[in-house]
Amino acid sequence: MKKMYKSLVFGLMLLLSAKIQAQDYISALVKSGPGDATKLANAYLQPLFKGFGNGINNGWNNTAKTKTLLGFDLRVGSSLVIIPASDKTFDVTQIDLSNNVRPVDASKTIAPTIAGNMAAPQIAVYDDNGRKLETLSLPAGVLSVVPAPQIQLTAGLVYHTEASLRYMPTINFGGNIGSVSMFGIGLKHNILQDFVGKTIDKVIPLDLAVSAGFTRLKYHLAVNVKPDQGAQPKDNQQNTDFGNQRVEGKFNGFNAELIVSKQILFFTPFASVGYLSANTNVGLLGNYPITTGINNIVQQQPTYTTFTNPISIKENSVSNLKASLGFQLNLAFFRFYASYTASQYQSVNAGIGFGL
Repeated sequence: MKKMYKSLVFGLMLLLSAKIQAQDYISALVKSGPGDATKLANAYLQPLFKGFGNGINNGWNNTAKTKTLLGFDLRVGSSLVIIPASDKTFDVTQIDLSNNVRPVDASKTIAPTIAGNMAAPQIAVYDDNGRKLETLSLPAGVLSVVPAPQIQLTAGLVYHTEASLRYMPTINFGGNIGSVSMFGIGLKHNILQDFVGKTIDKVIPLDLAVSAGFTRLKYHLAVNVKPDQGAQPKDNQQNTDFGNQRVEGKFNGFNAELIVSKQILFFTPFASVGYLSANTNVGLLGNYPITTGINNIVQQQPTYTTFTNPISIKENSVSNLKASLGFQLNLAFFRFYASYTASQYQSVNAGIGFGL
């Protein structure tokens, strides 16, 4: 099970880092200045943030029935969040860039997000004196769905209540992929039991429960952006220690649901409605030497300015209602789960596990 989960997370991080590990792109992007770099990165990665926000909130429940005291369930699964067409492109002239960053061709301003499948336009980066520093192509899209793997242990408590734990220690996938860790906790309570008690099956042949869950996923990737060839510090105030460069991300999700289900032998269909929210905190941290000028005295020698923590994205990426349909199959000790969720981003979730 551990190997299966590691494979799921490896695929997730491979998609996440596909463009982040492109050192030349990071260097060129930051040349536009921290403000513009943050806006470009946020526009490009927005579907990923929303996909994570939806994905880490999925899969908490597949039945309204709560486990008895000491009953447990251990599962491994994953959500696939589908990115809609409306979030596959953005207009570089509509994200409030400064005058230092301009499209090379004024008629080509539509760029793909990380989910896009179109050719990316070029932008030109200028210094404050109007001199062109760089011409670069914005990155192409690399995915159409966002995977969000989950491993979850659920145990029955007293008073028709159960608790769930999602946990993964920090796993390092190497220098090009980075490391990831996850923690989450959830509670579910069967509310019909409070009013009907043990005769519930005779009075109301359904289970009805409320639940809430919180999940945090962390990501870390070391990067290595060096000064351009021949570039020297702009002045003696520039930091020349570049060993602390890294990408760090933190994704927090909250999910609340009202669930109804009916067990029919080994088959339990369920439906739920609820609310989910997620916030994103992603940064390009450390010191970055970015060419920002030219020393006209020394044979047009390029000069760099050191930017510290040049990209910082903090936002509430998801806040909306959702509705889910799915089922659970109980085959002796084994479980199979599957569900579909309609929300701002549609998603499917499936997993396997075992329990008592």
